[in-house]
Amino acid sequence: MKSIGFIGIGVMGKNMANHLLSEGYKLFAYSRTKEKAKDLLESGAEWKDTPKEVAENADIIITMVGYPLDVDEVYFGENGLFAGAGKGKVFIDMTTSTPTLAKKIYEEGKRVGVHTLDAPVSGGDIGAKNGTLSIMVGGDVNTFEEMMPIFNILGGNIVYQGEAGAGQHTKMCNQIAIASNMIGVTEAIVYARRAGLNPETVLKSISSGAAGSWSMSNLIPRVLKEDYSPGFFIKHFIKDMGIALDEAEKMNLRLPGLELAKKMYDSLADKGEENSGTQSLIKYWD
Repeated sequence: MKSIGFIGIGVMGKNMANHLLSEGYKLFAYSRTKEKAKDLLESGAEWKDTPKEVAENADIIITMVGYPLDVDEVYFGENGLFAGAGKGKVFIDMTTSTPTLAKKIYEEGKRVGVHTLDAPVSGGDIGAKNGTLSIMVGGDVNTFEEMMPIFNILGGNIVYQGEAGAGQHTKMCNQIAIASNMIGVTEAIVYARRAGLNPETVLKSISSGAAGSWSMSNLIPRVLKEDYSPGFFIKHFIKDMGIALDEAEKMNLRLPGLELAKKMYDSLADKGEENSGTQSLIKYWD
């Protein structure tokens, strides 16, 4: 079996890395905070001090970090992946980043003989824990097909979208759809409460009908329990919406629903909710 390097042991990355370790892959781990990898290391993963060292030791390297700036540093920094790259290795960025950066990574990979894929995911902490993530992939189709055994461990819906950057563009479509949907599902609960209804019984009626959505079925139950822990951080969602708006502007496209959602989430971040889960949009009405 090929060895795997995993960079970014966060809310989602930890579970994703654990699935790979459980399937018998030799795993090299790196994260800015070593403590986050404690459970993985106790389960048999091997720690490396830099992304460069991960690239020097692993055949396939997966990155799952926070922001495009983090991705750029992990790949192109002095101790980054390309500094330790060898021909024939595979780099898979599963961070939600920019299509432009995905293409930059692809071009550098071509130059040095490294295969690269941009493969952002959807499904949050639940999907990462259950290995049921939706994975949207851009890059060379041959590399995609070769990596399918890895993707099948992490996800339940894996779709090749096209050339480098196509995975990231597809993830923007995903985030655009979620943004307006989050307004709708939280407004529905606000309305139910104001009308004197029981939100739990309202949810039973509307979640299985035409109004149903992943957010309604998985995040609104958390709202009703006043559980605002992050399956996906507000600060990362704001980052994603910003990327989508920037890309839309390049295409001379206006997205008013996304603009509104970002303004609402920005207002929550200004009130200190940036590290809460996206379901905390319900607090906008507070």
